[in-house]
Amino acid sequence: MTAAGLIFANIHDGSLPELTRVRNTASVPFGGRYRLIDFTLSNMVNSGVTRVGVVTHYNYQSLLDHLGTGKDWDLARRAGGLKLIPPNLTASGAGHLPTSRLESMLSALDYITHCTEDCLVLSDCDIICNIDLSEVIAAHAASGADITFVTKRVDASRMYLAEQVACITADSDGRVTEFAMRQPTEGVVDLYTNIMVVRRQYLLQVLADAAARGYTSFFHDVLIRNERDPGVHYRVYSYEGWYAYISSLENYYACSMKLLTQEARDGLFGVRNRPVLAKVRNSPPTRYSAGSDVTNSVIADGCVIEGKVENCILFRGVRIGRGAVIRNSILMQNTYVGSDVRLDCVITDKDVVIRDRRRLSGCEKLPYFIGKGGRL
Repeated sequence: MTAAGLIFANIHDGSLPELTRVRNTASVPFGGRYRLIDFTLSNMVNSGVTRVGVVTHYNYQSLLDHLGTGKDWDLARRAGGLKLIPPNLTASGAGHLPTSRLESMLSALDYITHCTEDCLVLSDCDIICNIDLSEVIAAHAASGADITFVTKRVDASRMYLAEQVACITADSDGRVTEFAMRQPTEGVVDLYTNIMVVRRQYLLQVLADAAARGYTSFFHDVLIRNERDPGVHYRVYSYEGWYAYISSLENYYACSMKLLTQEARDGLFGVRNRPVLAKVRNSPPTRYSAGSDVTNSVIADGCVIEGKVENCILFRGVRIGRGAVIRNSILMQNTYVGSDVRLDCVITDKDVVIRDRRRLSGCEKLPYFIGKGGRL
């Protein structure tokens, strides 16, 4: 069974307003050199999905700059490749920006119609994992399902979840028996990872029906309505690898800090034949001065470190001044930290300047955030 991909770039912008003010969720920086969409794109390309559409509504200049022609993911192709799907607006004002997943799918209807593949892999950009989607596609084909949902069994008491998440219950054969939107706080739940494989013809059928009936929610108006239909076949595929879910700034900070553990690095970057691909930038190696001290940190290329860095993630081009002490912080591209600065639990967006002798401190539950281009 052949598959094309469809990625939703803006679906969860409201969950991360601090970082999506100047970009969409897909292009939020993560892990020192990546954007969130890199993990989703890599999962698809590593699994043989070479036709990928990216639905984007607004704030997509950063995303366009990052993706380019798609060559860094081997998607600059004559057949298939990468396709950006912008909102369908006209000079006369006709059309509107999609506000839901269903409207996003309808805005990509032309792309879905002209795909020649048997099924589509639909995915959001708020998830971080390294999954072999070819196994999901094979299981979907073998079962004859209309939709196969990828789930992750998690302990709700140990994982921060957004107010509303989709939990899926299935029988012993893997057939879906119940959908629920809730906020679990304890116990083990099968969390829907916002990845699904759907038969293309079935998707076209339900989208045509949804448009005719004026439906607005894919989850409530399509999935839940059709759940009890004996002619509809929904199944689950349980993913067992490392997984993180970005649902707030607090959660973004916690997921980023997990990269300082060996378990997370092995689960994301240590999987054989499934590298995480990203835009290639040629930067010099990071320079560590004689007085620098770096402990348990992820450091990208092009940094200059003259102070102390402990339990931090530094993106490209970060400058740490002499005598500065930076702990438990995430400093994005081209952040400048002056001399004798003290930072603890701080997140800086790109191009931030923190002048000499400043003291800034947050906490794990409420990290101190400085927006893009901020000056302190």
